[in-house]
Amino acid sequence: MATFTFIDEFKRYVGGGSTPDVDLANDQFTIYLSNELPVVATDSAKADIANITEQNGYTETNLTTTWAETAGGSGIWRLANNDDVSWTATGGNFGPFQYVVIYDNTITTPLDLLVGYWDVGSATTITNGNTFKVDLDANFEIFTLDG
Repeated sequence: MATFTFIDEFKRYVGGGSTPDVDLANDQFTIYLSNELPVVATDSAKADIANITEQNGYTETNLTTTWAETAGGSGIWRLANNDDVSWTATGGNFGPFQYVVIYDNTITTPLDLLVGYWDVGSATTITNGNTFKVDLDANFEIFTLDG
């Protein structure tokens, strides 16, 4: 998978000191596909980056995340999903999209705080019967933070 790019506004809310405070251990995170280039310096809410049309087997998906230290005393913490995420086109195509976006579905101000995204490289359409997979690493890691 491509490198995860953080949205600047999200970084302000991680670790406290700003309201709202992102709770990586308990907040609900959601993933969706977009064909709109995220602007890391100015985008902050899901409404800033359009979702593609939800159809033919594609819909935004809640993640089942864990927040844990990668190894005892390492100071490196990992936000991971319980598995890779995938969508299979059924009854037609879905897309085009180029960006896989994650937002914090718990934060309400700004509503649905953007976390970051992956760029898949070019506008992509998944044709009927084919699958797009967000292929996370062996630990299903979304991102790590070094404490």
